[in-house]
Amino acid sequence: MSPLLAAAERVWGLCYRHLALYRRSPPRVIELMYWPILQMVVWGFVTAYLAGVQNGVASAAAGVLLGGVLLWEAALRSQMGFSLSFLEEIWSRNLGHLLVSPIRPAELVAALMAMSVIRTLVGVLPAMGLAFLLYAFNILAIGPVLVLFFAALIVMGWAVALGVTSMILRWGAGAEALAWSVLFGLTPFACVFYPVSVLPGWLQPVALLLPAAHVFEGMRAALIEGRTAWGHLAAAWALNAAWIAGMAALFMGQLRAARVRGALLGIGE
Repeated sequence: MSPLLAAAERVWGLCYRHLALYRRSPPRVIELMYWPILQMVVWGFVTAYLAGVQNGVASAAAGVLLGGVLLWEAALRSQMGFSLSFLEEIWSRNLGHLLVSPIRPAELVAALMAMSVIRTLVGVLPAMGLAFLLYAFNILAIGPVLVLFFAALIVMGWAVALGVTSMILRWGAGAEALAWSVLFGLTPFACVFYPVSVLPGWLQPVALLLPAAHVFEGMRAALIEGRTAWGHLAAAWALNAAWIAGMAALFMGQLRAARVRGALLGIGE
Protein backbone atom coordinates (compact mmCIF):
# COMPACT_ATOMS: atom_id res chain seq x y z
CA MET A 1 0.00 0.00 0.00
CA SER A 2 1.34 3.42 -0.93
CA PRO A 3 2.10 5.89 1.90
CA LEU A 4 -0.46 8.33 0.50
CA LEU A 5 -3.22 5.71 0.48
CA ALA A 6 -2.28 4.60 3.99
CA ALA A 7 -2.48 8.22 5.19
CA ALA A 8 -5.88 8.62 3.50
CA GLU A 9 -7.16 5.51 5.27
CA ARG A 10 -6.02 6.84 8.65
CA VAL A 11 -7.72 10.19 7.98
CA TRP A 12 -10.91 8.37 6.93
CA GLY A 13 -10.76 6.28 10.12
CA LEU A 14 -10.68 9.44 12.23
CA CYS A 15 -13.56 10.95 10.24
CA TYR A 16 -15.61 7.76 10.49
CA ARG A 17 -15.24 7.78 14.27
CA HIS A 18 -16.97 11.16 14.42
CA LEU A 19 -19.52 10.36 11.72
CA ALA A 20 -20.56 7.25 13.66
CA LEU A 21 -21.53 9.51 16.56
CA TYR A 22 -23.96 11.42 14.32
CA ARG A 23 -25.41 8.25 12.77
CA ARG A 24 -26.95 7.20 16.10
CA SER A 25 -27.52 10.62 17.65
CA PRO A 26 -30.23 12.73 15.94
CA PRO A 27 -29.82 15.54 18.54
CA ARG A 28 -26.24 16.04 17.33
CA VAL A 29 -27.46 16.45 13.74
CA ILE A 30 -30.24 18.82 14.82
CA GLU A 31 -27.73 20.91 16.77
CA LEU A 32 -25.63 21.38 13.62
CA MET A 33 -28.60 22.92 11.80
CA TYR A 34 -30.22 24.75 14.73
CA TRP A 35 -28.10 27.90 14.96
CA PRO A 36 -27.68 28.59 11.23
CA ILE A 37 -31.44 28.19 10.69
CA LEU A 38 -32.29 30.32 13.74
CA GLN A 39 -29.94 33.11 12.58
CA MET A 40 -31.35 32.93 9.07
CA VAL A 41 -34.97 33.14 10.32
CA VAL A 42 -34.31 36.11 12.62
CA TRP A 43 -32.35 38.09 10.03
CA GLY A 44 -34.81 36.97 7.37
CA PHE A 45 -37.58 38.86 9.14
CA VAL A 46 -35.33 41.93 9.25
CA THR A 47 -34.62 41.65 5.54
CA ALA A 48 -38.32 41.11 4.79
CA TYR A 49 -39.05 44.38 6.57
CA LEU A 50 -36.31 46.24 4.70
CA ALA A 51 -37.41 44.77 1.39
CA GLY A 52 -40.91 46.12 2.07
CA VAL A 53 -39.57 49.65 2.42
CA GLN A 54 -40.07 51.51 -0.86
CA ASN A 55 -36.44 52.40 -1.23
CA GLY A 56 -33.84 50.88 -3.55
CA VAL A 57 -31.07 51.19 -0.96
CA ALA A 58 -33.16 49.45 1.70
CA SER A 59 -34.06 46.63 -0.66
CA ALA A 60 -30.40 46.10 -1.59
CA ALA A 61 -29.43 46.17 2.08
CA ALA A 62 -31.94 43.40 2.76
CA GLY A 63 -30.12 41.00 0.47
CA VAL A 64 -26.74 42.03 1.83
CA LEU A 65 -27.83 41.30 5.41
CA LEU A 66 -29.18 37.84 4.66
CA GLY A 67 -26.19 37.01 2.44
CA GLY A 68 -23.87 38.12 5.22
CA VAL A 69 -25.62 35.89 7.76
CA LEU A 70 -25.40 32.82 5.54
CA LEU A 71 -21.75 33.32 4.60
CA TRP A 72 -20.63 34.18 8.13
CA GLU A 73 -22.26 30.97 9.35
CA ALA A 74 -19.85 29.12 7.05
CA ALA A 75 -16.90 30.58 8.97
CA LEU A 76 -18.52 29.99 12.35
CA ARG A 77 -19.51 26.39 11.60
CA SER A 78 -16.08 25.65 10.11
CA GLN A 79 -14.24 26.94 13.17
CA MET A 80 -16.58 25.30 15.66
CA GLY A 81 -16.72 22.04 13.71
CA PHE A 82 -12.92 21.76 13.84
CA SER A 83 -12.62 22.87 17.46
CA LEU A 84 -15.47 20.72 18.79
CA SER A 85 -14.23 17.61 16.99
CA PHE A 86 -10.86 18.20 18.68
CA LEU A 87 -12.56 18.74 22.05
CA GLU A 88 -14.52 15.50 21.66
CA GLU A 89 -11.19 13.68 21.45
CA ILE A 90 -10.19 15.35 24.71
CA TRP A 91 -13.51 14.74 26.48
CA SER A 92 -13.41 11.05 25.54
CA ARG A 93 -9.81 10.81 26.82
CA ASN A 94 -8.78 9.72 23.33
CA LEU A 95 -6.28 12.40 22.30
CA GLY A 96 -3.28 10.78 23.94
CA HIS A 97 -4.18 7.42 22.42
CA LEU A 98 -4.43 8.93 18.95
CA LEU A 99 -1.06 10.59 19.20
CA VAL A 100 0.77 7.43 20.26
CA SER A 101 -0.79 5.56 17.34
CA PRO A 102 0.62 5.61 13.77
CA ILE A 103 -1.57 8.66 13.05
CA ARG A 104 0.56 11.71 12.30
CA PRO A 105 -0.39 15.19 13.57
CA ALA A 106 -0.94 16.38 9.97
CA GLU A 107 -3.40 13.51 9.45
CA LEU A 108 -5.26 14.45 12.63
CA VAL A 109 -5.54 18.03 11.38
CA ALA A 110 -6.70 16.83 7.95
CA ALA A 111 -9.44 14.71 9.58
CA LEU A 112 -10.56 17.66 11.73
CA MET A 113 -10.71 19.85 8.61
CA ALA A 114 -12.76 17.23 6.78
CA MET A 115 -15.19 16.98 9.70
CA SER A 116 -15.50 20.75 9.83
CA VAL A 117 -16.50 20.82 6.14
CA ILE A 118 -19.12 18.12 6.70
CA ARG A 119 -20.53 19.89 9.75
CA THR A 120 -20.55 23.20 7.89
CA LEU A 121 -22.44 21.79 4.92
CA VAL A 122 -24.99 20.04 7.15
CA GLY A 123 -25.57 23.27 9.06
CA VAL A 124 -25.51 25.88 6.30
CA LEU A 125 -27.10 24.21 3.26
CA PRO A 126 -30.53 23.75 4.93
CA ALA A 127 -30.43 27.41 6.00
CA MET A 128 -29.70 28.46 2.41
CA GLY A 129 -32.63 26.38 1.19
CA LEU A 130 -34.99 27.87 3.77
CA ALA A 131 -33.80 31.39 2.90
CA PHE A 132 -34.99 30.75 -0.64
CA LEU A 133 -38.28 29.11 0.39
CA LEU A 134 -39.23 31.63 3.09
CA TYR A 135 -37.77 34.89 1.77
CA ALA A 136 -37.09 34.21 -1.93
CA PHE A 137 -33.42 35.02 -1.32
CA ASN A 138 -31.17 33.01 -3.61
CA ILE A 139 -27.57 33.37 -2.52
CA LEU A 140 -26.55 31.41 -5.63
CA ALA A 141 -27.36 34.57 -7.59
CA ILE A 142 -23.86 35.74 -6.60
CA GLY A 143 -22.61 33.28 -9.21
CA PRO A 144 -19.77 30.73 -9.29
CA VAL A 145 -17.57 33.10 -7.27
CA LEU A 146 -19.76 32.16 -4.28
CA VAL A 147 -17.80 28.90 -4.04
CA LEU A 148 -14.56 30.87 -3.61
CA PHE A 149 -16.17 33.13 -0.98
CA PHE A 150 -17.54 30.12 0.85
CA ALA A 151 -14.23 28.25 0.73
CA ALA A 152 -12.25 31.31 1.88
CA LEU A 153 -14.41 31.60 4.99
CA ILE A 154 -14.06 27.88 5.73
CA VAL A 155 -10.26 28.18 5.50
CA MET A 156 -10.31 31.20 7.81
CA GLY A 157 -12.38 29.11 10.24
CA TRP A 158 -9.68 26.43 10.12
CA ALA A 159 -6.98 28.99 10.89
CA VAL A 160 -8.87 30.35 13.89
CA ALA A 161 -9.61 26.80 15.06
CA LEU A 162 -5.91 25.90 14.90
CA GLY A 163 -5.25 28.89 17.13
CA VAL A 164 -8.00 27.82 19.55
CA THR A 165 -6.74 24.23 19.75
CA SER A 166 -3.23 25.57 20.32
CA MET A 167 -4.50 27.50 23.34
CA ILE A 168 -6.29 24.39 24.61
CA LEU A 169 -3.05 22.41 24.32
CA ARG A 170 -1.27 25.16 26.24
CA TRP A 171 -3.84 26.09 28.88
CA GLY A 172 -6.11 23.04 29.07
CA ALA A 173 -9.75 23.30 30.16
CA GLY A 174 -9.40 27.00 30.91
CA ALA A 175 -9.23 27.73 27.17
CA GLU A 176 -12.16 25.54 26.06
CA ALA A 177 -14.58 28.49 26.11
CA LEU A 178 -12.63 30.01 23.20
CA ALA A 179 -14.09 27.32 20.94
CA TRP A 180 -17.50 29.03 21.22
CA SER A 181 -16.51 32.66 21.57
CA VAL A 182 -13.38 33.66 19.66
CA LEU A 183 -14.87 34.03 16.18
CA PHE A 184 -17.89 35.91 17.53
CA GLY A 185 -15.39 38.41 18.93
CA LEU A 186 -14.05 39.01 15.43
CA THR A 187 -17.51 39.74 13.98
CA PRO A 188 -17.32 43.56 14.35
CA PHE A 189 -14.02 43.62 12.45
CA ALA A 190 -15.10 41.12 9.79
CA CYS A 191 -17.60 43.73 8.51
CA VAL A 192 -20.28 41.12 7.90
CA PHE A 193 -23.18 43.59 7.71
CA TYR A 194 -21.50 46.85 6.76
CA PRO A 195 -18.56 48.03 4.64
CA VAL A 196 -15.09 48.52 6.05
CA SER A 197 -15.46 52.27 5.41
CA VAL A 198 -17.97 52.46 8.28
CA LEU A 199 -15.26 51.66 10.83
CA PRO A 200 -13.10 54.40 12.36
CA GLY A 201 -10.05 55.15 10.23
CA TRP A 202 -7.61 53.58 12.66
CA LEU A 203 -9.60 50.33 12.74
CA GLN A 204 -9.90 49.89 8.99
CA PRO A 205 -6.34 48.52 8.50
CA VAL A 206 -7.02 46.06 11.33
CA ALA A 207 -10.22 44.86 9.63
CA LEU A 208 -8.42 44.44 6.31
CA LEU A 209 -6.05 41.96 7.96
CA LEU A 210 -9.02 39.59 8.29
CA PRO A 211 -9.78 37.43 5.23
CA ALA A 212 -13.49 37.69 6.07
CA ALA A 213 -13.54 41.48 5.63
CA HIS A 214 -12.39 41.05 2.03
CA VAL A 215 -14.92 38.27 1.43
CA PHE A 216 -17.81 40.43 2.59
CA GLU A 217 -16.60 43.43 0.63
CA GLY A 218 -16.62 41.13 -2.40
CA MET A 219 -20.08 39.81 -1.54
CA ARG A 220 -21.51 43.34 -1.36
CA ALA A 221 -19.92 44.21 -4.69
CA ALA A 222 -21.52 41.11 -6.24
CA LEU A 223 -24.99 41.67 -4.74
CA ILE A 224 -25.24 45.46 -5.08
CA GLU A 225 -23.05 46.30 -8.07
CA GLY A 226 -23.21 42.99 -9.92
CA ARG A 227 -19.44 42.72 -10.28
CA THR A 228 -16.72 40.41 -8.98
CA ALA A 229 -14.19 42.16 -6.75
CA TRP A 230 -11.19 40.05 -7.73
CA GLY A 231 -8.83 42.23 -5.72
CA HIS A 232 -10.66 41.51 -2.48
CA LEU A 233 -10.91 37.83 -3.33
CA ALA A 234 -7.16 37.60 -3.99
CA ALA A 235 -6.44 39.45 -0.73
CA ALA A 236 -8.70 37.06 1.20
CA TRP A 237 -6.85 34.00 -0.09
CA ALA A 238 -3.41 35.55 0.43
CA LEU A 239 -4.32 36.37 4.03
CA ASN A 240 -5.73 32.87 4.49
CA ALA A 241 -2.40 31.41 3.40
CA ALA A 242 -0.57 33.54 5.94
CA TRP A 243 -3.08 32.77 8.70
CA ILE A 244 -3.00 29.02 8.08
CA ALA A 245 0.81 28.93 7.96
CA GLY A 246 1.14 30.91 11.19
CA MET A 247 -1.52 29.00 13.11
CA ALA A 248 -0.25 25.62 11.88
CA ALA A 249 3.23 26.50 13.17
CA LEU A 250 1.70 27.56 16.50
CA PHE A 251 -0.32 24.35 16.72
CA MET A 252 2.68 22.12 16.01
CA GLY A 253 4.77 24.04 18.53
CA GLN A 254 2.14 23.66 21.27
CA LEU A 255 1.64 19.99 20.43
CA ARG A 256 5.36 19.31 20.79
CA ALA A 257 5.42 21.24 24.06
CA ALA A 258 2.42 19.29 25.40
CA ARG A 259 4.21 16.04 24.57
CA VAL A 260 7.34 17.19 26.39
CA ARG A 261 5.27 18.17 29.45
CA GLY A 262 3.35 14.88 29.30
CA ALA A 263 0.13 16.88 29.27
CA LEU A 264 -1.79 15.12 26.49
CA LEU A 265 -3.56 12.65 28.79
CA GLY A 266 -4.46 15.30 31.36
CA ILE A 267 -5.83 18.03 29.08
CA GLY A 268 -9.42 18.85 29.95
CA GLU A 269 -9.24 17.72 33.55
